[in-house]
Amino acid sequence: MRGKIGIVVGLAAGYVLGARAGQERYEQIKTGFLKVWNTEPVQKQVTKAKELGTSAAFALPSALWDGAVKVTKAASKSGTPGQKLDSALKAGQDSSDEIARGAEKTAAEVKKTADKAAADAKRTAAAKSSTSRTTAAKKAADA
Repeated sequence: MRGKIGIVVGLAAGYVLGARAGQERYEQIKTGFLKVWNTEPVQKQVTKAKELGTSAAFALPSALWDGAVKVTKAASKSGTPGQKLDSALKAGQDSSDEIARGAEKTAAEVKKTADKAAADAKRTAAAKSSTSRTTAAKKAADA
């Protein structure tokens, strides 16, 4: 999967850099992207996504540690070796289920944040485009 993404990115970059318009068009695309990227709504969502990623990264080791503690406690309970094994396996399964639920929740939050950032970027780009067209129409009318 990673190789396919690299190929697509490489082809896109090759197209942009090798297009008839060449470097000039590339600079236009880059300038437009940076204008949208540096707007306040987009940067606000970028900050939210970074914070969410950071909190998720810190939560994972904690969840793994808690799971390891539960498995260790279950394995050290009194009983026959078979009972200890069953208890440890159940604790391990419960812990992995908790981690999976946490990961799904985090993924859903990241998707929600990304969707909001994309919507904000589209709104900002549309507003800038509308402003540019209005300014161009005024200049044409004045001429």
